[in-house]
Amino acid sequence: MGEPQPQSPKPENPNPIPPQSNDSSSSSASVPGSTTIEAPRITELSNVSSPPSKIPLRPRKIRKLSPNNDAVTSSRPSAKGKPSQPPRIHAKSLTCEGELEAAITHLRSVDPLLASLIDAHPPPKYESFNTPFLALIRSILYQQLAAKAGNSIYTRFVSLCGGENGVAPENVLPLTPQELRQIGVSGRKASYLHDLARKYQNGILSDSGILNMDDKSLFTMLTMVNGIGSWSVHMFMMNSLHRPDVLPVNDLGVRKGVQMLYDLPELPRPSQMEGLCEKWRPYRSVGSWYMWRLIEAKGTPSNAGAVSSGADLAFPQLEDMQQQHQQQQSQLLDPLSVFSIGAWGQT
Repeated sequence: MGEPQPQSPKPENPNPIPPQSNDSSSSSASVPGSTTIEAPRITELSNVSSPPSKIPLRPRKIRKLSPNNDAVTSSRPSAKGKPSQPPRIHAKSLTCEGELEAAITHLRSVDPLLASLIDAHPPPKYESFNTPFLALIRSILYQQLAAKAGNSIYTRFVSLCGGENGVAPENVLPLTPQELRQIGVSGRKASYLHDLARKYQNGILSDSGILNMDDKSLFTMLTMVNGIGSWSVHMFMMNSLHRPDVLPVNDLGVRKGVQMLYDLPELPRPSQMEGLCEKWRPYRSVGSWYMWRLIEAKGTPSNAGAVSSGADLAFPQLEDMQQQHQQQQSQLLDPLSVFSIGAWGQT
């Protein structure tokens, strides 16, 4: 019971840690258990703290992204030798004032071979077009028909509607297949006419919508109509809407013209036409028109071969082009050139 009293001097040093912070060697000697643990811990924490040698690296990364290096960043493309993109041309309808002249100037500058062809032929002319609905009706009626037969059926159809101004969805839908058959319209074509009129009546299509749609959207919407395929849409866009940048990749006349122009060993496939005529953008409609002129000059039948005398200065009539296109399809069977959607005559 008397021996515990000599150990009372411990309270004389209640805080052994402060002396350790002043002298690590004396603290390790006086209190071995605590200093052996605390001294390495202090050393480790000092080592883990951000070393001064790594601090300057972060400002360097920030300086690379700082606005002070904008001049260096902007000069990199030129240092690599990458050419800057030419300004994009926003083409308008070819009937707009000065647009045809701009198209011909552009084609001359980008394609020397086409420039010589332009010199040999007068520029195209454009006629006023009917309403989009009437033009599409004509396209359907003239399918697979000679021009004379097509004209006769079209005249009778217009009479049923009370004149061209009466060719409207509300007047086409009531016409029965029997009535249409009496004027020479087949049952299949009657279903095409009704499908077009129904899409107009339901608001899926409209004349104003067609006029305001971009080419890609218009192509998608019109090919949804039964009886109207890719070739018919391209011809409609070129002949009726006067769109400047239409390339009818499935038209045999245009493909033959491209083959002659670039002296290709084989007729280019539709999938190759985009690349071959890329330089004509955004006036591929005019370039295509000159392809028809080229094959006519070489004595090769073209889709435009049935136009009347003097019409070579204008885009050929759609119904004449359809007849020639169908004749050529039967003479040159190229499965890649026919975009049929389940029915004959939908190319």
